[in-house]
Amino acid sequence: MGKIVAAGGTSHILMSPKGCEESAARVVNGIAELGRRLKEARPDVLVIITSDHMFNINLSMQPRFVVGIADSYTPMGDMDIPRDLVPGSREVGRAIALQADEDGFDLCQAEEYSLDHGIMIPILFMGMKEIPVVPVIVNINTDPIPSARRCVALAESIRQAIEKRTPDGCRVAVVGAGGLSHWLCVPRHGEVSEKFDHMVMDELVRGNAEKLVAMGNEAIIDQGGNAGVEILTWIMAAVASEASSGEKVFYEAMTQWFTGIGGMEFHVK
Repeated sequence: MGKIVAAGGTSHILMSPKGCEESAARVVNGIAELGRRLKEARPDVLVIITSDHMFNINLSMQPRFVVGIADSYTPMGDMDIPRDLVPGSREVGRAIALQADEDGFDLCQAEEYSLDHGIMIPILFMGMKEIPVVPVIVNINTDPIPSARRCVALAESIRQAIEKRTPDGCRVAVVGAGGLSHWLCVPRHGEVSEKFDHMVMDELVRGNAEKLVAMGNEAIIDQGGNAGVEILTWIMAAVASEASSGEKVFYEAMTQWFTGIGGMEFHVK
C-alpha cells in the first residue's frame, strides 16, 4: 500500500515585484523552502489540490470536483508559464477516482486538463516539476461551491485511495494550493485580511482543521473573501495527511498583489 509522506499548503500566485521587491523575494524563497521540505520525504507522486481559473471549468460545464487521470499534462501557458509537458500519474489518479466512487463521490475524470497557474506556480517554484502530478480540482467559481464538510470527506477518500489502492511503497506528497484572503471583482476588491490569514494558519499549526471546517463556506467567504475560500484546499491537504500539527513557512500580506500569500508544512502521521 502507498503512503502520504509529506504535505503542505501554499498560495498559488506570483505577480510583479515592482514596488514590493523585498516581500516578493521572501515569497519566492518561502515557496522554494516549502518545496525543499516536501522533497526531503522523497515523494514519487504529487497530489495537488487546487482551483481552476475558468480555463478548464467554465459556465458550459460545472463539475464540483475533477481528478486528472492522464499520463502527462500540457500547461495552459497563462502568466507566460512555459508549456513544457508535465508528467502525470494515471495510476494514482485512477485510484482516487475509484475510491471516491466507492465513497459516494462522482468525480469528473480528466484525460485532458490544461494546468493553469494554480498548479504550475507551486510546482515550478517548489522545484517539483519532474514529479508526476495528480491534479484534484475544487470548483469554487460556480454555485453551489462544495461545502467544507464535503471537501473534508473527499480528502479522507483521497487518503484511503493512496493507502488502499496504490502500489506498495508508493510515496505521495499532498499540497493544497490557493488563498489566502482575497476579494476579486466584488465589493472589497483588492483587500487582504491579515487577521483571517493568521487565524487560518494558526489553526492548522495546531492541527485544528475541524475548527475551520465548522466555520462553513459562508463565514470563510465573509472573513477571507470570495477567492479566500480556496483555503478549502489547505484544509483538504491537512485532513488527507492526518496532520497532527503544522509549521508556518512564510507569510506576506501582498496588498500589491491583492492577496495574502503564505505557505506551511503539515506534520504527517
